[in-house]
Amino acid sequence: MLILGIAIFIIVFYCIITEKIAAPWATMSGGLAMSLIGIMNEEDVLEAIYSRLEILFLLIGMMMIVLLISETGVFQWFAIKVAQLVRGEPFKLIILLSVVTGVCSAFLDNVTTILLMAPVSILLAKQLKLNPFPFVITEVMSANIGGLATLIGDPTQLIIGAEGELTFNEFLINTAPMSIISMVMLLVTVYLMYGKDMEVSNELKAKIMELDSSRSLKDLKLLKQSIVIFLLVIIGFILNNFVDKGLAIISLSGAVFLSLLSKRTPKEMFEGVEWETLFFFIGLFMMIKGIENLNIIKFIGDKLILITEGKFASATISLMWISAGFTSIIGNVANAATFSKIVKIMEPSFQHIGNTKAFWWALSFGSCLGGNMTMLGSATNVVAVGASAKAGCKIDFIKFMKFGAIISIQNLIMATVYLYFRYL
Repeated sequence: MLILGIAIFIIVFYCIITEKIAAPWATMSGGLAMSLIGIMNEEDVLEAIYSRLEILFLLIGMMMIVLLISETGVFQWFAIKVAQLVRGEPFKLIILLSVVTGVCSAFLDNVTTILLMAPVSILLAKQLKLNPFPFVITEVMSANIGGLATLIGDPTQLIIGAEGELTFNEFLINTAPMSIISMVMLLVTVYLMYGKDMEVSNELKAKIMELDSSRSLKDLKLLKQSIVIFLLVIIGFILNNFVDKGLAIISLSGAVFLSLLSKRTPKEMFEGVEWETLFFFIGLFMMIKGIENLNIIKFIGDKLILITEGKFASATISLMWISAGFTSIIGNVANAATFSKIVKIMEPSFQHIGNTKAFWWALSFGSCLGGNMTMLGSATNVVAVGASAKAGCKIDFIKFMKFGAIISIQNLIMATVYLYFRYL
């Protein structure tokens, strides 16, 4: 059973990496295969899904809200306004677009954010007759870094939050500072690598100033409704410790109320839900349960405790770097789901030595910052590469990794320092 389980796990991720089978079918097939050969029973499968329903419902609610916000054209409007604000200065444009992407990714689905921002950035870069790559790649890195800042910023954070029983405010206090530091390091690196190539004529800058941003806005009434509901949802997340309604309930309430306000039918709203992503997660949760039943997760956790010789600082930092390495291969969602179980195995051995919540922050840093290392590191990367190709900016695996590895490694080094001085 152990060999079969490992073989299924490897085959599934080989299919995902090579794109031989769509990711949702790959994980669902893997989870079902583990059930059919007896690694887990139906009760195990249902329990694995049931225990993470909050993640799935929270995602559904936020996807529906983002769908309606995107219909207003506010993202494109904002990008053009930002370009005009800096009067077409290329590096200033990169800074502001990246900051906007990072902030949006902290509170919205970062896949949707990059889908909306990448084509606009390529358009602006072409208007200035510059290589779009620095614009796009910086935004991709910004999306993953911004996702680190909050509980809802990235699916990995939702998994870590659910498994570690961590609140929205705890993420703000512990991961947001590292997100800001990483963003600053990213922009400095981009300037050092590409700053000298960002010289454009005054004539080209003038063309940017002539773009009419108002044409991007399509539904002002819906925009006002969306902003109000979205702000109420975010306030609900922040105050959840006091109101104790649950993130999924708050998210779904906002989505349903906004749907009613905008007079959208259930069919219209459900078409905007990324069901592929949800079924990918369901299959993944099933597979993680199968791996857990085979005691593989316990084995890795025990080995990590043994290697670090019971030293809390070594265990925390090793957890971050090892999880970052796995993230670059299997993706941050799968990594977070797997290593969350490992953290739970490690916690009892260290709970009398230090604050074991540091393990969860280390896993968060490894998953989100390690996600920038390769194209496979996060769904955001894959989506951005596809969107860029459609817009005429092709980014291959090696080109992505040459830049992403630099950003990821330097951010992880800084995260090591941050972890050491703040928690260890």
